[in-house]
Amino acid sequence: MLLTLLVASCNSEPWQTRDISGLMPSLEFQLSAVNGESLSEADLQGRVVLLLFGYTSCPDICPTNLAQLAALKRRLPASQVEAVQILFVSVDPQRDSPTTLATFAGYFEAEIIAATSTPDRLRALSRRYRTTFSYGEADADGFYEVTHSSGVYVFDQNGAARLLFRPGDSVEQMAADLTRLLK
Repeated sequence: MLLTLLVASCNSEPWQTRDISGLMPSLEFQLSAVNGESLSEADLQGRVVLLLFGYTSCPDICPTNLAQLAALKRRLPASQVEAVQILFVSVDPQRDSPTTLATFAGYFEAEIIAATSTPDRLRALSRRYRTTFSYGEADADGFYEVTHSSGVYVFDQNGAARLLFRPGDSVEQMAADLTRLLK
C-alpha cells in the first residue's frame, strides 16, 4: 500500500498555478448581490468559484483580471462552463452601487456575480483569505484610489481552497489547472 501511495505521488503532475490546498480556509462569505438579495457560499455550492476582490473604478488590475477570467471561461469545454462561477467582490461599497456593479460585471460577458457588503464584513472576508485593501486620500473631486490584491482564489466544488491565480499566470496555465480541477 505504501508503495502504491509513493508511486501515485511521484506521478502526480504539479499544478501550473499556485497550489494553496490546505493553506486557506474553505469558502465562506455573506455578501449582498446586485439584486439586493443576500449571497453566501451555499448559493454557489457544487461549482468551482473564482473569487477576486476589487472595485469598479479600478484603472488596471480589476478589468485585466476579469477580462482574463472571461477569456478563461471561453476556453473551457461547453460542458464545464456552467460548473465555474466568477465572484467579484467589491471592496468599495461607497461607490459601487448594485447598478454600477451589474454594469461593470456585464462588460465582460462571462456571467460574473458581483457583490459587496459592509466595510466590516469586507475586512473580515479579506482577513479570512489573507489579503488586504485600503483607501487612499480623496482628491478635490472626491475621487480616491483603492489598493487591493490582484490574486484570484479558486475553490473547488466542495468549497475547499485549491489554487491561487496570480498576475503572471497565463490563460493557458489557468485553463489547464481549472480543467484538471473540474475532472
